Amino acid sequence: MTTIDKHVRRVPPTLEEVAALAGVSRSTVSRVVNGSTQVSPEVLSAVQAAIEELNYIPNRAARSLANRQTMAIALVVPEDTTRFFGDPYFAAIVDGITSGLESSDYVLNLQLASHSGAPEKTMRYLTGGNVDGAFVVSHHTGDRFLASLGDSIPVVFGGRPLRPEDQANYFVDVDNAAAAASGTQYLIDKGRTKIATIAGPPDMPAGLDRSQGWSNAMSAAGLDHSLVAYGDFSMVSGARAMRALLDQDSTLDAVFAASDLMAMGALAVLRERGKSVPDDVAVVGFDDSPAAIAGDIQLTTVHQPSRKMGIKMAEMLLDLLQGNTPERHSIMETHIIVRESA
Repeated sequence: MTTIDKHVRRVPPTLEEVAALAGVSRSTVSRVVNGSTQVSPEVLSAVQAAIEELNYIPNRAARSLANRQTMAIALVVPEDTTRFFGDPYFAAIVDGITSGLESSDYVLNLQLASHSGAPEKTMRYLTGGNVDGAFVVSHHTGDRFLASLGDSIPVVFGGRPLRPEDQANYFVDVDNAAAAASGTQYLIDKGRTKIATIAGPPDMPAGLDRSQGWSNAMSAAGLDHSLVAYGDFSMVSGARAMRALLDQDSTLDAVFAASDLMAMGALAVLRERGKSVPDDVAVVGFDDSPAAIAGDIQLTTVHQPSRKMGIKMAEMLLDLLQGNTPERHSIMETHIIVRESA
């Protein structure tokens, strides 16, 4: 067969043409294209040379069908659209996941599966052969339908499951309790003694653990830990919680908020109530998100490596999809970033 000018031909080359140019069978070319090692180095070299000369591009759809693969991965977020698109934490996680998948052929699709919606619809989609695997981020204890998802497809969670029986799943997280304790201890070391907390939802592992970390640090220092108000990690809920805390005790001198957005809501209310930050009330947040430096007062916060967590989640899921067995749990480091608010 004569060499075909790959710059002028308009019809894409076929598997048969590659086989003819390489002097091998169609099935041999197919094995090479699919990454099989059951070919000799000489044959491999001949097929690769023919692929390059013809500018042959494998038909990914046909390969996926033959292997019963979709080459799609779902990102499942049991939250409504307002929460998902309004929280920079999700942007950082998604950025990390997409970066981690960049070198693969997988595409990511988003499933906003609000826990107030119909879980059976989401489960039908996820287990119906539409995706090869899934990431689950921001799950609640009420999202029990997701805990068993790993029985059907490979799954990696962003954050540990709350129930001990679900912790056989793969997940990436930080030690939220220890991180919150360190943020609270920072305030204690600054001489603050009436430290309130704006806690996250108690039906979420991160919310529960960060509240426990604050309580642990306060108890260890012999300080009262009754100043607690709850939010949902949003700015609006942080403002509402801050008002409730000031109504409970207007002499509080510090606040540990379980997210930067809730801390930003608290800052707005403190200004509204005539409190100076950090002189009257010091504030520490959690995340080190872009929100921490968006306001007039830059926020002291506990840094968690959200983007790196997303990258690690992608690495773990790709490992599972390749038939490997990675470590089930990856716990990443946190540290405090000191700014104006404390």
